Amino acid sequence: MTEHEHVRVAVIGSGFGGLGAAVRLRREGITDFVVLERAGTVGGTWRDNSYPGCACDVPSHLYSFSFAPNPDWPRTFSGQERIQEYLEGVADTFGLRPHLRFDSEVRRARWDAEKLWWELETASGTLTADVVVSATGPLSDPKIPDIAGLDTFPGKVFHSARWDHDFDLRGKRVAMIGTGASAIQIVPAVQPVAGHLTLFQRTPPWVMPRADRAITPAERWLHRRLPFTTQARRGLLWGIRELQVQAFTKRPDELGLVERLARRNMHRAIKDPALRARLTPDYRIGCKRILLSNAYYPALARPNVDVVASGLAEVRGSTLVAADGTETEADAIVFGTGFHVTDMPIAERVVGADGVSLAESWKGGMAALRGATAAGFPNFMTIIGPNTGLGNSSMILMIESQLNYLADYMRQLDVLGGRVALTPRETAVTGWNNRVQDRMRRTVWNTGGCDSWYLDDNGRNTTVWPGTTTEFRQATRRVDVGEYEVLRPPAAAVSTASGTTSRTEKKAEVNAA
Repeated sequence: MTEHEHVRVAVIGSGFGGLGAAVRLRREGITDFVVLERAGTVGGTWRDNSYPGCACDVPSHLYSFSFAPNPDWPRTFSGQERIQEYLEGVADTFGLRPHLRFDSEVRRARWDAEKLWWELETASGTLTADVVVSATGPLSDPKIPDIAGLDTFPGKVFHSARWDHDFDLRGKRVAMIGTGASAIQIVPAVQPVAGHLTLFQRTPPWVMPRADRAITPAERWLHRRLPFTTQARRGLLWGIRELQVQAFTKRPDELGLVERLARRNMHRAIKDPALRARLTPDYRIGCKRILLSNAYYPALARPNVDVVASGLAEVRGSTLVAADGTETEADAIVFGTGFHVTDMPIAERVVGADGVSLAESWKGGMAALRGATAAGFPNFMTIIGPNTGLGNSSMILMIESQLNYLADYMRQLDVLGGRVALTPRETAVTGWNNRVQDRMRRTVWNTGGCDSWYLDDNGRNTTVWPGTTTEFRQATRRVDVGEYEVLRPPAAAVSTASGTTSRTEKKAEVNAA
């Protein structure tokens, strides 16, 4: 990275959100941008989560960009390696490689109120940017609970998102901490090789059958020859999930039938009444994310598996002590305890117009206008921001809606002309957030009787979108400039800024010479 480099846009992260932003910028004719990635390859969460059994719980044809359909998905629910391959392919197909800056973790991003640009310090150098797009995602930084005595454990300890592939679990006594989406995939994968597996379960999940199968060669041939069949398949998958939204957001009582199906799924595999009781949730289905697996319950019924219906409270050497006093010996501890979702670490590194970090600004709870822009942080946009998550469909749909908003945001800056910035009005952010939270009150995520990772420390749901993806797309089609203040720099700052050369300008100078 050249010293004092200036770009039009700096994108942070190269997962679905970051690569999607890069593709959209190029389609808008903007090529003066970089994608800053802390690792050495693209992929985001699908690069980091390489644990045994890792796969997506959204159908492949829906969990991919509408502008980059893949007719060759091998299964209806694809595994991590295939999704990673897909993202590498997107980077190649859309010519994104020249824009990628690997090993460039953003350590600090500070808004310069005089020059109206962002100053970014990265692991590979410094640069400035007119606009910053944060696409780090909520599932990027693992969360390990503070367990007393964990540092005394003589065995191996790692998080599911930082899997140690060099450590052989064969014959080992393995402790799995947590029962989320990662854990229900890890347990069936590890159980056959582990000497003994102990699952520490604070709260049992609702688990539905996974309708996974191989996509036949004939289907793939059809999708390649007749692309509209791929679009039709995607549209059908999308439509089914749109029809389900009402039950999650307005009529949670209608989920009773789904609960009965989930109970039947468990009863087929779990014959022991005592184990069945430990695995039966006491909250409404959908309050936590509904998990999909055909192998989880059968694995728990195996003789080398124990389920402790309590969380891990203390570690005494190789002895793990649950909150209910149960003691277990282990050689390895695997944490499937989720991520920093409502307290994203990137927020601590972003400093806005008033010298306040985004983390400090969000101390009372994350809030952003249309899930994208935060008050006090000009020309800063988040992909998968507050209240943009989904409980039953594909996040790619939400990402693409936010990319529409990003595209129009850049158009509005061009229309305004010159060095200019937009910062959302506090009243606009508050109004939007109040409307979202008002709709959230009757959703299953707030009324279902569970304590989920959707809720922040104040008990507010700042994670999920309480509506359909169609509604969100409508809300983010255009930027309403009336919701923003227009900022322009003082004359002195303009004069100083004019001496900075962007990559595009440098290229033009070289060509002219």
